[in-house]
Amino acid sequence: MKKRARIGYGLGALAVLLAASGCGSSAPATKSAAPAQPSAASSGGSSAPASAPAQDTAGDAAWAKWGLKPMAKAPAAPADKPIKLTKTGTVPVFSEVPTQDKVVFITIDDGAEKDPKFVQMLTDLKVPITMFLTKDIVKNDYAYFKPLQALGNTIQNHTVDHPVMSKIPAAKQKSEICDDQTALTEQYGTAPYLFRPPFGDGANTPTLNTSVQECGPRAIVLWRESMQIHDMQYQSADKKLKNGDIILAHFRGPSELKGESMTSMFGEMLARIQEQGFAVARLDDYIAKPVG
Repeated sequence: MKKRARIGYGLGALAVLLAASGCGSSAPATKSAAPAQPSAASSGGSSAPASAPAQDTAGDAAWAKWGLKPMAKAPAAPADKPIKLTKTGTVPVFSEVPTQDKVVFITIDDGAEKDPKFVQMLTDLKVPITMFLTKDIVKNDYAYFKPLQALGNTIQNHTVDHPVMSKIPAAKQKSEICDDQTALTEQYGTAPYLFRPPFGDGANTPTLNTSVQECGPRAIVLWRESMQIHDMQYQSADKKLKNGDIILAHFRGPSELKGESMTSMFGEMLARIQEQGFAVARLDDYIAKPVG
């Protein structure tokens, strides 16, 4: 199997691609001459931590409740994590995970829509997600995201007020990241270790990389596909998911989804993933965080 180059520290600025939803719809793939850290694709290894609910605990009735077919079970978390983060130095930029597992990863940004039915949906289905939250968007209801976190879904950094990072000075970049880091750590009890720049902008610039380092996160995470209302938007010419792809979605409701609900959009995303034969895995299970 031919592997794609996936992790890099490129220095060229990413193009800013705006979606009608108000956040990034597609970020260019990162390119690298060498991997950020030695990595190994793995489909075996130890089982997921006890704190991460097993996806296969959702029975057929739970899927039917939401009008969906049961999804394939994700494989056990790899013992040798493909992405290995360091405590210091330049942080890697990645939009997919190097793995032979037929899995993809769902990430959901900002936190604008706070639909109680979505919490129930994830409680029922046990589909893992990673949340990149924006302080000024979630501060009116920090509590909404705690049940989602309790399901084993981590909360990561997405700035204070969602600016175009390359358009603001270094000091402002730092405050956007550091202030969000402080707020999310205080509210959710765990410091984010991943950062996503709004629109994917500036991800490969030295200035942003330095700001991320100074604020605490140890990687910058982009994406390969984004979910719109009913369909995926792909970066690849063949418009197909690949092993380890990271998918971007948003906390959105009827006002921005042309009358569709958050749960409807999420169900459509799961159907698009399922019809291509992929399972949804937990991103944290594939990343070795710095120790100590």
